[in-house]
Amino acid sequence: MMFSILWRLFSHPLTRDLDVDDPRTTELRKRIIRENPLLRSVYISWYHDVLNRLPQISGSVLELGTGAGFLNEFIPGLMTADVQCVKGLTLVCSATQLPFRESSLRAIVLLNVFHHVPGARAFFEQCRRCLKPGGRLILVEPWITQISRLVYAHVHYEPFDQNISDWDLPPSGPLSGGNDALAWVVFQRDLAEFRRRHPGLKVIEIKPLVNFRYFLSGGVSMRCLAPGWLNGPIKVLEDTLPSRWFAFFARVVLERAHHNGKD
Repeated sequence: MMFSILWRLFSHPLTRDLDVDDPRTTELRKRIIRENPLLRSVYISWYHDVLNRLPQISGSVLELGTGAGFLNEFIPGLMTADVQCVKGLTLVCSATQLPFRESSLRAIVLLNVFHHVPGARAFFEQCRRCLKPGGRLILVEPWITQISRLVYAHVHYEPFDQNISDWDLPPSGPLSGGNDALAWVVFQRDLAEFRRRHPGLKVIEIKPLVNFRYFLSGGVSMRCLAPGWLNGPIKVLEDTLPSRWFAFFARVVLERAHHNGKD
């Protein structure tokens, strides 16, 4: 009862009365991101990180789970995709069934989306198939540390289970389902298994990110808890704290091997 009252009090008024899986929620979240200085700065920092990690090869860049984002303002010609129809998308498709030819994409980007993908193994195989040799899969995802575990397990509204035995998620809605621990499970706890199962995708980077601004901003579902002028001071604090203890997200970069991964 108390949690329901607090959720009602702090949830963003634009989307409070809408189901999270309703496409109208995603449309309104576009406005939430643009009008929240802290949250917008987080997305811009993610976008610059993506730009700096795109491979120097030809081909198209695909963003999966574009939703309310605006990466297309940073990457000309970006193909934007989601599992449900919202304005401005290039296409609607599932991350586990990509409608692209083999070796046709320069990069695939998912920002705070992978933990909603229902079939991780099928998704990785699709990425290996569609990426060109040297092409990259770039993820930014929730990550588990001593501090973030408390937030994801007890405060954040999305499912969280670091003890799952299988990477595949139970059937659910496109946004209501998921597991905030999924990237940590795959790329920390089960990293050796990932490398064994997906040799065609080489791990280039796993970088935990200290990002208090995301949660102080309220993210896309809650009211902002800090004024925009604190963005600079909070960023300075983030840069000084050890990511081992204080990271809330991680950046993961994988590269398609030049062989087929089945040798």
